[in-house]
Amino acid sequence: MKKIIYTKNAPEPVGPYSQAIQTCNYLYCSGQIAINPDNNQYINSSIEEETLQVVKNVEAVLSEAGYTFNDVIKTTCFLSDMSNFSKFNEIYAKYFISSPARSCVEAKLPKGAKVEIEVIAYK
Repeated sequence: MKKIIYTKNAPEPVGPYSQAIQTCNYLYCSGQIAINPDNNQYINSSIEEETLQVVKNVEAVLSEAGYTFNDVIKTTCFLSDMSNFSKFNEIYAKYFISSPARSCVEAKLPKGAKVEIEVIAYK
């Protein structure tokens, strides 16, 4: 059985996808970029500020489904410029303290975003 997860505390999906899907004990979260859920506006700022907003968005989706960062087992991180890797990592490390498995790649992101994170959690 699968359950669609939705919260107003994270940005509205901008296409035909869900914020997350829960099936059995797994939660598959769609990628989040630095969109403020209060006004659905992209926050075009420093890599640190964008990463902080992305992490808040991920946390909102996790929380809606009853998960925390400690339940995250895999992340996929996309950076628009790998020269931002160390600054990104400083913020990331403060939240993903359980050290989930991770991939991090350089990619062109929607809205010119500097960072996007998607997660898989297990409870």
